[in-house]
Amino acid sequence: MTTEFTVPLSKVIKELSLEMIYMPGDAEKILISSMDVNRPGLELNRFYDYYDTRRIIVFGNAETSFLKSITSEERSKVLNEIFSKKPPAAIVARNIEPMPELMNAVKANEIPLLGTPDTTSSLVAALVSFMNVELAPRITRHGVLVEVYGEGILLVGDSGVGKSETAIELIKRGHRLIADDAVEIRRVSAKSLVGQAPENIRHFIELRGIGIINARRIFGMGAVKMTEKIDMVINLEIWDNQKVYDRMGIDSEYTEILGIKVPVLTIPVKPGRNLAIIIEVAAMNNRQKKMGYNAAQELMQNLGMDMSVMQEQEKKRELEF
Repeated sequence: MTTEFTVPLSKVIKELSLEMIYMPGDAEKILISSMDVNRPGLELNRFYDYYDTRRIIVFGNAETSFLKSITSEERSKVLNEIFSKKPPAAIVARNIEPMPELMNAVKANEIPLLGTPDTTSSLVAALVSFMNVELAPRITRHGVLVEVYGEGILLVGDSGVGKSETAIELIKRGHRLIADDAVEIRRVSAKSLVGQAPENIRHFIELRGIGIINARRIFGMGAVKMTEKIDMVINLEIWDNQKVYDRMGIDSEYTEILGIKVPVLTIPVKPGRNLAIIIEVAAMNNRQKKMGYNAAQELMQNLGMDMSVMQEQEKKRELEF
């Protein structure tokens, strides 16, 4: 069963700086559940076969000009039919003065009417972009999300492996914390994942032996960030002498989060390894790979080795163990 997320109209009003022309109730209790926006065209001609009542309706110059081209009686009839289907709200763009028939229709059906000086295209683009984030499919993962050299790194691993301690070291080295312990991940597009901390634990870190600290208070505003895209997952695990770890990095491994493939590395943890520096190098190396450069492949080519043979040998060694 798919969970349906909602966003209160009050948040939309605040985000887009909309003017409240008519508000029949508490904007906090009016919930929007559709990422899409409706510019009524066919609906003004009374075609409702694909009319989605969950969408906010936007009136611009084209819609207003069409309404002006018909009689006042026809306008009232059409607008009352549209708003009787109970869309969550209507917005008038370009500071257009709402015509009397529009005001009467929204009041009769108790539909919020908002206004903005923005052009219709700008309004629709901003509204859809905001809704795509707020209503995006999401999951919560146990881990730590940090920004390292502009790369969003999700640190995962068993409890006590050292994720939070590594995050503190990265913060001290000039990188930024997004979330500790619980990371809320949203799929904002077909290729992008964005992570953030739940609001009630934002900027807090738990350090065993010390307790809870507030990273923003201790290290300053430059040490934290509200959201960050997820470019890579790093799995921290206790070093296992019986396990063969990747020493070449020829092939990239991936994990799937909300249907999107994300590069994943497994880094073994043992005394003497500086995890912060290793993660910094991993972040820079991941960026190079995205730009089309792979150091392992260049080394193999310089040595005159066949990449396909090397890959097969690497797989055989893994199967032996």
